Amino acid sequence: MSANELREGRARGDQARSQRGGERIESLQIDLRYLRATLEKLLSIPSPTGYTDEAVRLCSALLTELDVPFELTRRGAIRAWLRGEAAQPARAIIAHIDTIGAQVKAIKSNGRLALVPVGHWSSRFAEGARCSVLSRGGRHRGTILPLKASGHTFGSEIDTQPVSWDNVELRVDVDTRNGQTLEQHGIAIGDHVAVDPQPEFLENGFITSRHLDDKAGVALMLAAIKAIRESDVTLPVDTYFLFSISEEVGVGASAVLHGDVASLVSIDNGTSAPGQNSAEFGVTIAMADSSGPFDYHLTHKLADLCDEHGIEYQRDVFRHYRCDSASAIEAGNDIRTALITFGIDASHGYERIHEHALESVARLVTLYVQSGVKITRDAEDLSPLKGFTHQPLDLAEEEQPRDVRDE
Repeated sequence: MSANELREGRARGDQARSQRGGERIESLQIDLRYLRATLEKLLSIPSPTGYTDEAVRLCSALLTELDVPFELTRRGAIRAWLRGEAAQPARAIIAHIDTIGAQVKAIKSNGRLALVPVGHWSSRFAEGARCSVLSRGGRHRGTILPLKASGHTFGSEIDTQPVSWDNVELRVDVDTRNGQTLEQHGIAIGDHVAVDPQPEFLENGFITSRHLDDKAGVALMLAAIKAIRESDVTLPVDTYFLFSISEEVGVGASAVLHGDVASLVSIDNGTSAPGQNSAEFGVTIAMADSSGPFDYHLTHKLADLCDEHGIEYQRDVFRHYRCDSASAIEAGNDIRTALITFGIDASHGYERIHEHALESVARLVTLYVQSGVKITRDAEDLSPLKGFTHQPLDLAEEEQPRDVRDE
């Protein structure tokens, strides 16, 4: 049964059911062994933007194991759903499958490959990386190197060459002594290049790897779905779990939303770095990114849930960052958006996270999807002023009933 059939074939019921007085929200246990194993599987499959089919197939298999219905867009974005007591205003949670990577720009006369980045990342983090060229002639291994890679040859020049994609090249591990060219091995301009993740799971809870953005988000979302499926909790409204495939190039959520969704919560990395308030522990709730502020009411609802259920969290603002929520708004969707993150050190490089943050974000997801909908007018695209929200302008207004400022 498709999502459309689910929506059209079910009686809508009274929307007041989604505004439940004295709601009871269960704290669900997150299976960390499942989360880690899922993350390890995801990292083992290359999925730079534009080359995500096999990772999509893995996520589809994991959803099937959890007995969660889903459907795919033409290019492979996934829309899974769990049925709620009411159809609208539906919610969505999103994480992205795709990662940064590169493509072959040119085959050089020295038998090496010039590259262009896929997604925004510095060639500084590409230097020295082991990788695979994913060509029609097969999977070829190689290393991304600076143009001047040998200190024995270039001396101090290796320290003064500029950092840019024009100053790196990919050395392919192919024997061409018999006169064969890289083209004859099936390598061509435009081939995708997947950088090895090199994951390491430490006993103290730290995880280091490339591409934790956002495969860790996908893994924790699947762990949250597992916790929900194994419980007897009832969701107040239909909830969609979305897996986008082009977030790293800025268009992720735009192709996978539908009109019933009123609120979208993105799961992605938070940049724990000097000048930021993100952390590798707990949840980091983003208040704004480069596309502007996130929805006031939805963001504060998530913070309230952390307060009420003892989840460690901090707030942050990201200036050089955008996520699936931005692409959803830019595509013309009139929805509330928020961003919850797990702190990453050295984002888009050799990244590090801690499982405490992954568990915290997964717990928050399970709490959010159980919580009642307070802004019931969100079920309609357009409606009268009645039921419209307030935002406090002074301290006295801060004490207004919570239901007028919660999503």
